Amino acid sequence: MKRATGLSLVVAMMVVVVGVGSTNHASSAADPPDSPLVFETDELRIRVVPVARGLSNPWSLAFLPDGSILVTERPGRLRIIRNGVLDPEPIAGVPQVYSEGLQGLMDLALHPKFAENKLIYFTYTKAGEKGLCATALARGRLEDRTLTDVRDIFVSTPWATPTAIGSRIIFGPDSTLYMTVGGAVTATTTGQRAQDPNDHAGKVLRLRDDGSVPPDNPFVSRARYKPEIYSLGHRNQLGLAIHPQTGAVWESENGPQGGDEVNVILPGRNYGWPIATFGREYSGAPITETPVLRDMESPRLFWVPSIGIAGMTFYTGDRFTAWKGNLLVAGLSGRGVHRIKFNKDGFEETVRPREALLTELRQRIRDVRQGPDGLVYVVTDGYVIRDKVEGVVLRVEPAQ
Repeated sequence: MKRATGLSLVVAMMVVVVGVGSTNHASSAADPPDSPLVFETDELRIRVVPVARGLSNPWSLAFLPDGSILVTERPGRLRIIRNGVLDPEPIAGVPQVYSEGLQGLMDLALHPKFAENKLIYFTYTKAGEKGLCATALARGRLEDRTLTDVRDIFVSTPWATPTAIGSRIIFGPDSTLYMTVGGAVTATTTGQRAQDPNDHAGKVLRLRDDGSVPPDNPFVSRARYKPEIYSLGHRNQLGLAIHPQTGAVWESENGPQGGDEVNVILPGRNYGWPIATFGREYSGAPITETPVLRDMESPRLFWVPSIGIAGMTFYTGDRFTAWKGNLLVAGLSGRGVHRIKFNKDGFEETVRPREALLTELRQRIRDVRQGPDGLVYVVTDGYVIRDKVEGVVLRVEPAQ
């Protein structure tokens, strides 16, 4: 969808952006739940069950074939939940991670043929020389409680700390790997990197499973363009999902004050940041007078005010029949998990298209995933308990 000029389109999109939230009647949860909580939603009652507590800024989940769950912790640890119990010892073999501020160990994904090769991929912040860091993609072989044969297969262009740079990874239907590199967070300074084709920041990349460049990437033979780039003009991308019917890559990215976006990623396209955005500077000042432009891609969804958009997934299971085909989007600003319904053309429904779930938890929700059991799993960035931040993995299931 191209960006189009005109006040009428902006007003029409703003009408949709507020969305509709459910009225849940359970009491607020100030501490991590020790037992299940039941909430009312628009279409069904759900039960939220604690799976694991005591995590340090958990970032992402991956489900192993045996039912175990891998969890990344931002300080640089890879944990495993077996039979509903968090192993107290981290998995060995994770490389040295730079974990100051919001940097650290981030996303992870299993190779499409994991059952055969046991390969796990993960992104992390890698320290360099002279105060510089980079976003690295590494892979290793999971053998019992250890990662072996660990090596970086891609390292981004460097940047100076402190800068918030998010990174998600996902394998597409053709087994190529999509990777986001954020960090273009401030419109007047780092934001310009998103429009620089010789810089990985503010881009969606596409790689082969060994880190090399697919020959059909859109900028492979173009001078002064990084060949890994698949799309550009992004700010700080914290979510990736594959559409279950079309196979298209969907991406979420933080806006500053407003302007959180979900985009459908197309090869070689420019998504506008910071030239075209619905967000404002943190001071409240407008970033641009042109939130939509004809030669740049418009977001499929956006939020004003921001929800602190993070991980997302399409629900395809059978446990929540009313949610099938819906997009579930995590929010870091205490606004829960947003459920978005679509029409047959892939755009938002016109009647009650959005619902905010789990707002009673009042938590920074970093990621949301569908498990192999058809249930929904969420990761909270951390409950503050006795001056300690405790991250929690929660399971969402239908309540009888």
